[in-house]
Amino acid sequence: MAPSLENLLVVGVASSALFDLSASGAVFASEGEHAYRAYQEAHLDEPFAPGVAFPFIRRLLRLNSLGPLVEVIVLSRNSPDTGLRILRSAAHHELAITRAIFTEGRAAHEFMPALNMSLFLSANEEDVRRATSAGLPAGQVLKSSFQDDDDPALRIAFDFDGVLADDAAERIYQSGGLDRFQQHEATNVVTPLDPGPLRNFLAGVNRIQRLAEDRIRVSLVTARSAPAHERAINSLKAWGLTVNDAFFLGGLRKAPILDVLRPHIFFDDQRGHLIQTVPCVHVPFGITNEGDRSPR
Repeated sequence: MAPSLENLLVVGVASSALFDLSASGAVFASEGEHAYRAYQEAHLDEPFAPGVAFPFIRRLLRLNSLGPLVEVIVLSRNSPDTGLRILRSAAHHELAITRAIFTEGRAAHEFMPALNMSLFLSANEEDVRRATSAGLPAGQVLKSSFQDDDDPALRIAFDFDGVLADDAAERIYQSGGLDRFQQHEATNVVTPLDPGPLRNFLAGVNRIQRLAEDRIRVSLVTARSAPAHERAINSLKAWGLTVNDAFFLGGLRKAPILDVLRPHIFFDDQRGHLIQTVPCVHVPFGITNEGDRSPR
């Protein structure tokens, strides 16, 4: 019987998110594709160093010690021959990644629905924006100075509006200001928001938590505050989802909280909330990404 991805948490990751490709990327940018191909062939047995998403992916894959729970698939714009080094690097770092799609320049996100993916990570902003515009759950990993630790548990942090929920409430804030936003959320406190791009990813994480809660800790870090916090909690309940911690910061800076939490990955739809000291992912979804706006 052929294996199925339907009951697994499936994550797609570009080589640019998983590994540090700065050296080979510089060759491509300065000398072109022919030199890039020659460079990759000459360094085929030299593994790439870990990239920004590496700590997250490594811990995600280790959850399979509990049984078949997670599938990580490489989605790469490399050609099959230049992509050989990617899977060799994964094997060198003992990442149990056996599936890959190499598209030689074609947008790889087109294959996400066929693979039941609930998340795609890439360092390529254009690729991520195309995926998000197509209604797919994607995020751009940003440069980070994060130093990994020895804690085997996986720490994940999410913003709420524009990430777990859609941007309907954020649109109220952008058009009417904070007072109207708070009033609107209090009036609609029992009406759950529509899901955002990463709702299904959190659902997959929660399924694994039910098997081994101590292996994953999930935090919500949002600019919401009372009374708007209640609608966020009620939305999570209506979706059947949970988080371990919730930080309703009311516009306070998220950076000090994230520096204490030290998540292995943090998702936010606003670049102004993302910092270099932890692995951050920009989710370019909703009204805050339709133009230049000051972050809330």
